[in-house]
Amino acid sequence: MRIGEIAALVGVTPRAVRHYHQSGLLPEPGRRANGYREYGIRETVLLARIRRLTELGLGLDEVRDVLADDEGRGLVEVLEELADDLARQEAVIRERRERLAPLLAEARAGRLPAEGPLSPELTALLVGLGEQPESPMAAKDREILTLLDTVLPEAERVRLIELMHGAADGARELYELLDSLADAAPDDPRVEVAARAMAAALPDEMAVDLPPEGAGGLADTLFADLAPAQSAAVRRAVELVAARQAERTGRGEADR
Repeated sequence: MRIGEIAALVGVTPRAVRHYHQSGLLPEPGRRANGYREYGIRETVLLARIRRLTELGLGLDEVRDVLADDEGRGLVEVLEELADDLARQEAVIRERRERLAPLLAEARAGRLPAEGPLSPELTALLVGLGEQPESPMAAKDREILTLLDTVLPEAERVRLIELMHGAADGARELYELLDSLADAAPDDPRVEVAARAMAAALPDEMAVDLPPEGAGGLADTLFADLAPAQSAAVRRAVELVAARQAERTGRGEADR
């Protein structure tokens, strides 16, 4: 048989046959006087086995290991590894489908945010916040939340969004205060007003140690898109929340 004939018989392409030759999986057969390869039953059986193994999901290196083991021990080992790998893939697919289901429901109901697809938790938060098209700060806030939804570890992401649900009330008024600081100086009196309003909306758990400006990392990336006065207001709000948390903790310990 010539290469086209063996390929058609086994159900692969001539290109695949040539690739198996180049990979060392299928030895080169003898050639006719005119230089054409001449395939026999031995090459046909081997090619059929290679096809079956690759259809199981084995890579060419794994197929080579199986073919090199005459007693078949390599095949058992490789197939067990493949079964384990498929089980892991099934778990990942199942998790993705579970995450997709609520997003699909929101999309079908016309409630999927424009930034989607996002996590179900953030989708629910943004739907609760509603669209505020006239607020540049609201748009920036949504962008920041979208970024955090992607880069934060799972536990931190879920926890942050849970906390943000408590801060959703009064968001419109808070965005208006921050928008008014777009062209203000960091020492503008309105910075303190906006900071106190934000601190009042944030739970104690939002108290974090922010790195100083210029320290690099995610914090600088997030603050870089804010105007100086807006950045000052956010930093001041976090300070106020931390002070409030410390005061409440101190009172709680004193009452014991």
